[in-house]
Amino acid sequence: MEQADERYLEHFGLAAPPFGPAPDPECLYWSAAHRMAHAVLDFGLVSGAPVTVLTGEIGSGKTTLLAHFLGGLDAGVTVGLLATPRRDGEILARLCAAFGLKGAAGDPFDALGAFLETEAQADRRLLAVIDEAQNLGPAALEDLRLMGNLAATTGGGIQLLLVGQPPLLRTIRAPDLAPFAQRVAVGRHLGGLALDEVGGYIAARILMAGGEPRIFSRQAAEIVHRASGGLPRLVNQLCDLALTYAAAADAAEVRRATVIEVLRDGIFFALDPEATGGEF
Repeated sequence: MEQADERYLEHFGLAAPPFGPAPDPECLYWSAAHRMAHAVLDFGLVSGAPVTVLTGEIGSGKTTLLAHFLGGLDAGVTVGLLATPRRDGEILARLCAAFGLKGAAGDPFDALGAFLETEAQADRRLLAVIDEAQNLGPAALEDLRLMGNLAATTGGGIQLLLVGQPPLLRTIRAPDLAPFAQRVAVGRHLGGLALDEVGGYIAARILMAGGEPRIFSRQAAEIVHRASGGLPRLVNQLCDLALTYAAAADAAEVRRATVIEVLRDGIFFALDPEATGGEF
């Protein structure tokens, strides 16, 4: 695929691949949903919300948005980021490590409490962030609820931001986790991009890569939206393949037929024939 990338970069006059697979905060596309989700994260932090929840489908841009949000925080916020939580057990010890308290001896609850006091005296707040939080089980969430009981003498506690896939909401809303759910002050769900947003997203990515936004026709963008459900990660995958096909055919642009050819060849593995009515 590296050779294919080089071919289409030269063919379309691109300085870099416009549809890279890795989350890139610099390439965040500000759809209406992403703007609202970012506003919710801001509100949760500023308002002192005990727990803020951001959910979204796989590939909806949650991690990219989270990286952008964390990158914009000032020195008054100390962040502990845990990106690979286990279902149950040792969640507080892992948060200690995320806050740089790897040498903390004894009870992690006590270590977090002491750290909270130190940061509060320095006029800094603590934000514990857990990505892929759908992996957390009831026991881990209960430990996090107990962590929420920690409070500095100034009154502030450790704020918690959970980011994950939709199953996270089902877990939190389980009857036995009602005490935890009551601590969730604000939340937002991030879905796919709308049809017009997919066209704007594609154009923005190509422009950032030094190309001409009209490389993709409007009809091609419509097919991309339909096949990807508007999820940015899948849009990236399909557009990258379409660019490769167009360059191989020495085409001046990616047209509707180009995207359909990619889909019919079966190399876009995310395609759900049932969701698209088998039309491709």
